[in-house]
Amino acid sequence: MNTLNIDFTIAIPTYNASVRLPELLERLQQQKNTEHFSWEILVIDNNSTDNTAEIVKNYQANWHYPYALKYYFEPKQGAAYARKHAIKEAKGELIGFLDDDNYPEPDWVAQAYIFGKQNPQIGAYASQIHPAWEVEPPTNFQRITPFLAITERGDIPLLYDKTKKLLPPSAGLVIRKQAWINSVPEKPILTGRANGNMLTGEDIEMLSYIQKAGWEIWYNPRMEIYHQIPKWRLSKDYLIPFFRGIGLSRYVTRMVDIQPWARPFFSIIYIINDLRKILLHLIKHRFAVKKELVAACELQLFISSLISPFYLWKNGYLKSEGRSQSSGYE
Repeated sequence: MNTLNIDFTIAIPTYNASVRLPELLERLQQQKNTEHFSWEILVIDNNSTDNTAEIVKNYQANWHYPYALKYYFEPKQGAAYARKHAIKEAKGELIGFLDDDNYPEPDWVAQAYIFGKQNPQIGAYASQIHPAWEVEPPTNFQRITPFLAITERGDIPLLYDKTKKLLPPSAGLVIRKQAWINSVPEKPILTGRANGNMLTGEDIEMLSYIQKAGWEIWYNPRMEIYHQIPKWRLSKDYLIPFFRGIGLSRYVTRMVDIQPWARPFFSIIYIINDLRKILLHLIKHRFAVKKELVAACELQLFISSLISPFYLWKNGYLKSEGRSQSSGYE
């Protein structure tokens, strides 16, 4: 196979997931209907301290498939750094991102490639993501499942409407390399959870820039994956900091499409709206916010969204808002 002519790249950003990674690699070995195009797999080790590198090396030693398995180490911890490294190394024009806890159906690669080739105007497109719960969540948990990268929007492809401010998660997301190069800044503000910091939203910031540049973003239900959700991710100790991180990042993602001169005005509008949401939530749920997990998570999201601009400014995240729009891969 001519390694210089790759049609599709799969990138797996991973951190300390040597237990989960083998299952994902084996599912990629079982992909069907990929004979008519060339593809590759990149494992981006995001500064793991476990035996991830050894696991990949062992697979490479016994790899007898027409598509390559490559390993790269990214020392800067954070999902944004891992994805940026993948974009740099990818040979394919279409790059499918799978987290190490995303297990694809046997035709995921084929469906992802076909959709991208048939729709050159699309800059990114998302999978249908089903939950694989280790334990069943509470009955009202569906109110917050989209925040855990669960995306079940039916069986018909859908365009993400720019006016609705809704974008898909990065799990199972395919990005057109040219869309990233033309749209995503070299130094985004958000870089992902790392070193105990739960500040997230780096995937939404990235997609916001792609959408702002005029590329379409779609949901493709034929690309199906199962997101493994362990019991500990349903605990209050995990979820409250998780929703705090989502909320604290919101000023960045809200302002991507707003001109700098207009941001103070829109900030006031968002503050008023966040205060309204907090008040209505407290009226509706009252004392339930102290004992009901879902209500507590929602309140944390609203409060953190309210203080987002102040938190980001105080902690130095907004000092580089005037950065270059170029990604540096031309």
